[in-house]
Amino acid sequence: MSEHIYNVLFLCTGNSARSVLAESIMRKDGHSKFRSFSAGSQPKGSVNPFAIRVLKSLDYPTDGLRSKSWEEFARPDAPVMDFVFTVCDNAAGETCPVWPGQPMTAHWGIEDPAAVEGTDILKEAAFVAAFRYLKNRIAIFTSLPLRSIDKLSLGTKLRDIGRIAGATSGQEKAG
Repeated sequence: MSEHIYNVLFLCTGNSARSVLAESIMRKDGHSKFRSFSAGSQPKGSVNPFAIRVLKSLDYPTDGLRSKSWEEFARPDAPVMDFVFTVCDNAAGETCPVWPGQPMTAHWGIEDPAAVEGTDILKEAAFVAAFRYLKNRIAIFTSLPLRSIDKLSLGTKLRDIGRIAGATSGQEKAG
């Protein structure tokens, strides 16, 4: 009997940094049990070059990463999601499309590394920090006994993951 592969969608407004980092982390670290996707409510149209640089430097996949609308995943022919995580406060506050299959959802907000101004070293450091926060959340999530945990307990655990180190206060600026 084959193991169920769970579909996971990471959402952010621009789909150029945090959600893309999360998609790549899940693709590598959760490859045997999870299939990952990312999207945005207002996609920027390209992936932030610092996201690509950090992923490559840490040996995470970058092939096929692109900035795209969450509408792609609300269509009838889209993969049915098991989990949808918002990784920025703006996307968490927006009215999301109706996801086929009624996936479990949670908010895992972290600061936007693309909003950091200054030198390239400072910008890259912000992306490395975002990567680490997301990697920690994904590691905890992928270690959960998904088949044996009831839905109410799972929902609580998913929300708790969003509150660990690096969580935003919920007051992120639009951008």
